[in-house]
Amino acid sequence: MTGPTEPLAARLGYSFTDPALLTLALTHRSWCAEHAGDESNERLEFLGDSVLGLAVTDHVIRGLPEAPEGHLAKVRAAVVSEPTLALVAQDLGLGADLRLGRGELLSGGRLKQSILADAVEAVFGAVYLDAGWETARALIICFLREHIDEAAAGPGGHDYKTRLQELAAHRFDGAPTYVLTESGPDHDKRFAAVVHLGGAAVGQGEGTSKKQAEQDAARRAWAELAPPPTTPEDTVPRHHVDDVRHEQAGCTNA
Repeated sequence: MTGPTEPLAARLGYSFTDPALLTLALTHRSWCAEHAGDESNERLEFLGDSVLGLAVTDHVIRGLPEAPEGHLAKVRAAVVSEPTLALVAQDLGLGADLRLGRGELLSGGRLKQSILADAVEAVFGAVYLDAGWETARALIICFLREHIDEAAAGPGGHDYKTRLQELAAHRFDGAPTYVLTESGPDHDKRFAAVVHLGGAAVGQGEGTSKKQAEQDAARRAWAELAPPPTTPEDTVPRHHVDDVRHEQAGCTNA
């Protein structure tokens, strides 16, 4: 693969069989207004929106088997939101590769959240057309896994690191500390965490990211040390999202 999209493909960690699909995914409608005959990324964005939604839904419903539908919906909405997708675009440096019309360029189009988010969806749609569901799903989860973890552990009350921190403040002399180890190849990293309180190991956890492993360790420690649950919310355990094997993705799990 050659051409201006090659660096972006390298950052994605995916080599397109049809590089024209990636170029199309980066083509904003403002470009087409100045280049007759060129197609915009709107159709790919439409496709990518559906692929993204299904990938995230499949991932959270498998990874959070005891979560109620309302919590699953909140997690998905947070992950597929415009701000989250724009962050993914920024991490990829996607803005520099966008094909924009002159007016959009002058108005800061490369930094506009809506344009960046739409382009990410279009890229996901392009990967789906180029390689199919499994590759698209794996790449999507690779880039969004951290955001899924954050959404799942946030408003739903499953942030066990915070719970353990609060418990330690009342019952122990000092805050929890975490020791992390990692294993596995770059495309399939696994992380293990041990949480210590008062000089003793009180919980062990694992996951596909450092944050996930620490949350798992904190959950196990909190389950052992906390008083018996008094509300239905406290009885729902934190189930982490499943690991996804992805042999091509260039994202990291740090």
